[in-house]
Amino acid sequence: MGLCSVLLLGLLSLLQSWQSSCHPQCLDYKPPFGPRQPLVFCKEYSKFGCCDLDKDEAISVKFHNIMASFDHSGFVTCGKYIRSILCQECSPYAAHLFDAEDANTAMRLLPGLCKDYCLDYWQQCRYTLSLLLEDQRNAQQVYNMTSALEEDSKLFCDFLELKDRQYCYPNVLSNEELNANLGSVREDPKGCLELCLEEVANGLRNPVAMIHADDGSHRFFVAEQLGYVWVYLPNGSRIDRPFLNLTEAVLTSPWAGDERGFLCIALHPRFSTVKKAYVYYSVSEKKEEKIRISEFTLSVHDDNQLDHSSERTILEVVEPASNHNGGQLLFGHDGYLYIFIGDGGRAGDPFGKFGNSQNKSTLLGKVLRIDVDNNDDGAPYSIPSDNPFVREKHSRPEIYAYGVRNMWRCSIDRGDPMTRSGRGRMFCGDVGQNKYEEVDIIEKGGNYGWRAKEGFSCYDRKLCQNSSLDDILPIFAYPHKLGKSVTGGYIYRGCQMPNLNGLYIFGDFMSGRLMSLKENALTGEWQYNEICMGRGQTCRFPKLIDSYYKYIISFAEDEAGELYFLATGSPSATARAGVIYKVVDPSRRAPPGKCSVKPSPVKIKGKLIHFHPKEEFVIDKKLTTTPVPTTTTRTTTTTRRPLPPLKPPIFKPTPPRRKSKSTTTPTTTRAQTKIPTRNPTSTPVPTTVASSTTPERPLPTLTSPVRTTAQASDRAGPSTTRGGGMLTTPSPRTSVPISTPLSGTSPRLPYWNPKPTSTLHKTTRTSTNSIQISTREDKVRLGEKLTNTRESNRIHKKHRRKGRKRGKKLRAGSVRLIGPDGLSGRGRVEIYIRGEWGSVCDDLFSRTAGTVVCKQLGYNSALAVMKRAILGAADDNVKILLDNVECTGTEDSLLECKRSKVGVHNCSHKEDVGVICGN
Repeated sequence: MGLCSVLLLGLLSLLQSWQSSCHPQCLDYKPPFGPRQPLVFCKEYSKFGCCDLDKDEAISVKFHNIMASFDHSGFVTCGKYIRSILCQECSPYAAHLFDAEDANTAMRLLPGLCKDYCLDYWQQCRYTLSLLLEDQRNAQQVYNMTSALEEDSKLFCDFLELKDRQYCYPNVLSNEELNANLGSVREDPKGCLELCLEEVANGLRNPVAMIHADDGSHRFFVAEQLGYVWVYLPNGSRIDRPFLNLTEAVLTSPWAGDERGFLCIALHPRFSTVKKAYVYYSVSEKKEEKIRISEFTLSVHDDNQLDHSSERTILEVVEPASNHNGGQLLFGHDGYLYIFIGDGGRAGDPFGKFGNSQNKSTLLGKVLRIDVDNNDDGAPYSIPSDNPFVREKHSRPEIYAYGVRNMWRCSIDRGDPMTRSGRGRMFCGDVGQNKYEEVDIIEKGGNYGWRAKEGFSCYDRKLCQNSSLDDILPIFAYPHKLGKSVTGGYIYRGCQMPNLNGLYIFGDFMSGRLMSLKENALTGEWQYNEICMGRGQTCRFPKLIDSYYKYIISFAEDEAGELYFLATGSPSATARAGVIYKVVDPSRRAPPGKCSVKPSPVKIKGKLIHFHPKEEFVIDKKLTTTPVPTTTTRTTTTTRRPLPPLKPPIFKPTPPRRKSKSTTTPTTTRAQTKIPTRNPTSTPVPTTVASSTTPERPLPTLTSPVRTTAQASDRAGPSTTRGGGMLTTPSPRTSVPISTPLSGTSPRLPYWNPKPTSTLHKTTRTSTNSIQISTREDKVRLGEKLTNTRESNRIHKKHRRKGRKRGKKLRAGSVRLIGPDGLSGRGRVEIYIRGEWGSVCDDLFSRTAGTVVCKQLGYNSALAVMKRAILGAADDNVKILLDNVECTGTEDSLLECKRSKVGVHNCSHKEDVGVICGN
C-alpha cells in the first residue's frame, strides 16, 4: 500500500504541474463535428461532439455488457455513473478529458473526473472501476490496478481526478465561457479568426496559379512564374514531367517583385472532352513587351501533358510598361473565357486624357469576355452577342467591364451548397495606387472607377467629379496600413469546414495578411475579419501548422471546393521558396464520411515525386534553414511491456465478458524545439526539431514526455498543453517508473506580431541571427547546464565516448562535434574527408542523420538537430564538405548516406548543422 501511495503522490505532483489549455478535440486527434443523424445512447452529444451512430452504438453495447452484472437496484444506482463516464468519448472535449490532445503521448483509458463527482462515484459504486477497464487488459491486471484503489477514497480519486477544476467532468459541460461559442470559428481577443493550415506542396518557384480539371480525377495543376506547369495527384505526389514548359518563351527575370512571366492557366470547363488549355504570359518581340493569351491542346499520348506544338495565339496586347500586367484567366458559368488585363503600368494610368482604364477603345485596364468554342476552323475567338459594348461605336467588343487598375486574382462563386445562393458571382482583388486596395464583384458593363477613384476615395478629382462616371463601388477597401497589394481569393464552398461556408477569404502580397469578408444577407454589406493562425491548442492537430511564408501570391480551390493559398518566402521567379497551404478550420469538421471523394484513375507516364512537408505537425516540427522548405524523415519507436501473471478476478458474482487478447503498449518519446528567428531582409521562418509520432492509441503509463511546442514592392511597381498522468496506477505488486515533465510550451510568433504571445516564455533578439534563451525549457532543449539541481536532465550528463586511440590514423567519414561551450555530445558537426575536417550543411539534415553521427561517437541517439548554425558556425577557412544529407539510420557514417558530392553545396556557414547527442 505504501508503494501505491508514493506513486500516486508522484502522479498528483505531475497533474498539478499541467498547464490547462482546453480546446475541442476528439480521440482521433481531429476536431469535433455534428453527427449526420442524432445519437441514440449518448443523446446529449447529438448536436456537437465526437461520435457518429456507429460509435454511439458501440458505447451502448459496452454499457449493457457492464450492467448485465447488476441487479435492479445496482443498475439504478450505478448506471448513471457508468453511462456518463462512457459517453465522454463523445464529448467535444474528449481529447482533453482523456489527455489525448497530443498524438505523441499515451492517453487515459477513462476520462478525468472532478473531485466532488469522483467522491460521489466512489461512495456509490466504487467497485465498478474494474468493469470499466476490463476490456483494456486481462482480469488480473484489472484486479492489481483497482483492488487497492477501491478501498481508499483518496487513492481512488487521486487516480481518476483531473486537477483542472474548469475542464474536468462534469464541470466542463457547465463552463459558460468555455461553451459559449462551441463549434464556432475561434476568435482571439482582437476578433481575429483563428484558423490553421496544412502544407500541400513546397519547393515551388513563385507559384502563381493552381487549378483543377473538374474531371473527377481531383488532380491539380500548379503554374510557376518561370513558365512551368506541374500536375499533382490527390495524394500530393507530383508527376516529374511538366504539364507545360514555356520557359524558353516566357519573359521574366530573377528580380524580386518582377511582375512579368507566366501568370495564369485555365482549362476548358469541359476539359475531359474538349481537351484544351489557355495560358496568359509575358513575351518580348522586337524589343516590344506583350501579353499573350494562347491555346494548347492535350497530348494524344499523355493525359498529363499538353502538346507543346499545338500553341495557337488567341490574343496579344502590347504592354507600355513592365508592370500592371493583370494576369487572370477563368471560365464563367456561362462557358465564356474572361481575361483580366492591367492598365498598362506606370503610376496613375498616365495614358491619354482619361487613362487606359476609362478608354474603351483599348483593351488595357479591362475585363474581357470572349467565346473560344468552335474555333478550330476559323478565328481564334468570337464575341458573345450579349457583351455590353458590342454595338457601341469606338469601343472594343471584347470588353465586359472597365475602369480596373490591375486586378490580381479573381474567382467565381460556386454558390451555397444547399440554396445555390450567390452562384456565378465574380470576385476580384484590384491592386491600388498608393492609398487603398479593393475587392470588387464584377458586373456586366460595370465601370470600376480607376483612375477617377481608388477604392472609395477620389484619385483624379476632376475625373471623379464627372457626372457621367457612374462607377461601381467596391464591396471592401482597405488602407495601406493593412497592406499594399491585394491578392483576391475565393468564397469558401467546400464540405470539410462548414463554419467557413460563405466566407470570402483573401490576402495581401506585401503585408502577408489573411483576411475575410462575410456578407450580411439582410443588408448586403460585407463584414471584415482578419484571419490569424491559431495559438496554443487551436492548431494542435496532426498535419496542421500555424505559420506560413509571407508573400501571398494567389488563392485556389480544389475540385471538392476546399480552399488553398500559394505563398513564397522569396518573391523571385527562380527561388524555390514557394509553398501551397490548405486552409483548415480547427473548430468544427464535417461528419466522418460526408466529404469523402473517390478520385477517378489517371494513367501516369513518367515517375512520381512524393511530397515531403517542410513542417509536418505543430506537435512535431523541424528546424528550417532557408526560405526553401526542407524535408526530414520521421521515425516511430514502439516497445512492449510484459503483462503480470494472470489471477482470477474476485469482483463480481459472475465473470464479466472480456476480450481474449490483451493489447500492447506503443510508447513514443519526443523532443522538439521551436525557435522563432527574425531576419529583417527575409521572411521569418519558424525553426523546429523533428520528432517521433505514433498514431495508435497506447495503453496507459505514468510517463510524460518533454513537450515544447517579409518586403518587395506591390504590383504598382517592381517589386500549454497538459500532459503526463495516465489513468493507470501501479499495484503494490508492480512498479512503474515516473518521469517528470517539463511544463510549458514554446511561444508561437506569427510573423506579423513582433512580440511573443506567451508571458511564460519569451525570447529576446540580441542580433539578426541570435536569440537569448530565457526559459528553463528552452535551455534544456539547447543542452545548457542548469544551476538548479532539481532541473537536471539526462541530456546534460557527460557520457564516455568510444573514441579512437591517439596516433591512430583517421578514417574517411570520422566525425566530431565542435561547440563553443566545450560540452561533450553537442556541437557543430564536422566530418573528416580527404585529409581535412569540414562542416556539414543543414539542408535535408534530419534527426536520423544526427543519430548516425551520435552513434559514431558512442551515443545511442540524437536528441536534437540544431540548424542555422545555432551551435556555432565554422570559420571561413573551414570547407563545407557535405550537403543534402539524407540517412536511413542504418549507415555507419554520413558518407554512406544519400548526399551531394563531396564539396558540392549551395549554402554558407550560417547553415552549419549541429547535433545534441544522448543515451
